[in-house]
Amino acid sequence: MSNDLQKAGFWKRIAAWMFDGIFLSILAVGLGVLLSGLLGYDGYSAAVDEAYRQYETEYGIVFEITQEEYDALSAEKRLAYDAAYAALVADADAMYNYNMMLNLSLVITTGGILLAYLLWEFFMPLWLGNGQTLGKKIFGLCLVRNDGVKMNTLQLFTRSILGKYAVEIMIPVLIVLMIFWGTMGVMGTVVLLALTVGQCVSVLVTRSNSAIHDLMAGTAVVDYA
Repeated sequence: MSNDLQKAGFWKRIAAWMFDGIFLSILAVGLGVLLSGLLGYDGYSAAVDEAYRQYETEYGIVFEITQEEYDALSAEKRLAYDAAYAALVADADAMYNYNMMLNLSLVITTGGILLAYLLWEFFMPLWLGNGQTLGKKIFGLCLVRNDGVKMNTLQLFTRSILGKYAVEIMIPVLIVLMIFWGTMGVMGTVVLLALTVGQCVSVLVTRSNSAIHDLMAGTAVVDYA
């Protein structure tokens, strides 16, 4: 019964979520840029671009074309494109720089988001108390255990890092990156849809309208008053 009495209003939760989301995104991008500079991502990217330009100039082709554009090429141009691609793949330095760029893009993306979540969703609530982020504090919300007792640090970590960061953010982000790089097809879309449906069902059918991260941690968002 106490959960029903204390349950936070839907629009207050949405407002706090949007507020936190905006600043989390800014923080993650800023930390990603910092990591990019520290890890030298731009140097590898520039080296890959230079290798592309070199083989495009040498073979008189353009790598960045669609499958339809490739199919429309003349037989001579298609042979030139294939030869240029084979030469690029055989270039050990170009492939090293490309693989480093790919790996660093994953490190920068995951690292930037992880640091942002640690700062905003874990350390800030420890500092402000009662599981409050800045958004929750402004809109008068806090976190408690499902039985109404004050939650502990382990539950906050489970909610913020294992639930929000790992399951709700990084799984979709990694799937989108793999789809973008061509290493995952239809299965990635299926997983994304399953996560979205699961999140909606969780919010709609639970008594405290809890998202997946709250179910994992055994917590609920309530009005601080």
